[in-house]
Amino acid sequence: MTDLIINVTTRDGHARAIQGQEGRSLMETLRAGGIEEILALCGGCCSCATCHVYVDEEWASALPPLSEDEDDLLATSGAREANSRLSCQIPFGPALDGIAVTVAPED
Repeated sequence: MTDLIINVTTRDGHARAIQGQEGRSLMETLRAGGIEEILALCGGCCSCATCHVYVDEEWASALPPLSEDEDDLLATSGAREANSRLSCQIPFGPALDGIAVTVAPED
């Protein structure tokens, strides 16, 4: 299995590269990589928005479309931006190798 990379910036501005493996969600990979700011309280079923990230614009076209449920949850966030996504809704794999995300502020 090939290790893939996620470039993540935490809320304090610290940048890290995390190794991940295909078959997990972006949220699961961030959690496994020690990014504790990603709470993921619902476990990844798109019901809490505690895995909110900003995805760098250059990666937008590589992401799956925003679902209605994800859009509704993000609409409740005061920190929503045009590039907001819930990391639990993004399957991680080779197409996202090198993706850059920033953990959104806590609501």
